[in-house]
Amino acid sequence: MMSAVRWGISLIFVLQNAVMMLLVGLVFLPWALVSTKGARAACKSYCVWVLWTARWMLDLRHEIRGTPPSGEMLIAAKHQSFLDIIMIFNASPAAKFIMKREILWTPVIGLYAYRIGCVPVNRGKRGQAIKKMLEDVKSGVTAAGQLVIYSQGTRVTPGEKKPYKVGTFALYDQMKQVCMPVATNAGLFWPKGTIRRKPGLAVVEFLPPIPVGLSQAEFMTRLEAEVEIRSDALLAEAGFHG
Repeated sequence: MMSAVRWGISLIFVLQNAVMMLLVGLVFLPWALVSTKGARAACKSYCVWVLWTARWMLDLRHEIRGTPPSGEMLIAAKHQSFLDIIMIFNASPAAKFIMKREILWTPVIGLYAYRIGCVPVNRGKRGQAIKKMLEDVKSGVTAAGQLVIYSQGTRVTPGEKKPYKVGTFALYDQMKQVCMPVATNAGLFWPKGTIRRKPGLAVVEFLPPIPVGLSQAEFMTRLEAEVEIRSDALLAEAGFHG
């Protein structure tokens, strides 16, 4: 009985957030079309709504640990859930994401992602996309901010191990910016492939930045170790043991 109730509440939560996404998108559209500030304000408003409704509808709380970014930097994050996207964006003043190009054609999300400066990446052509993005940054086409990359290239189920891709190092090396690793346990409570949402404390943890100048081997080893160790610790804290 309780399981059925949880499923029902999760369904209502998902549906009302879909409706709110459309409403926020329409209300902010005139401002968003003429100003990136308008697009970012819309996205922030939606994030606040999602986190607030998750709290009282699902008993799904959230916590930001560490110090969120303030200046220009690369953010290399663990990706388990749409929830960690919302939490990172809401906590960062100028976050923009490297994302799959197909997302550009998603209603509402695609338009606003484009307007806040997210960088679309073709599947199978990641190297070309990174090169194009770097050219855009140098030419001023892409505004400064906090560029978020998911170093494993996809959402990863809690406890699952996937390799870290060297594209993160290419950005770190060529942009000459510090890189802030980010750990999370959000996938425990907002898992991929289901509408079921679970109560608990979802955490996104901003870790100390990795300084500029490391070699590829040093950087990739340090990034993976720090993100995986802290993400595993957050999973264990929430009662997950693989």
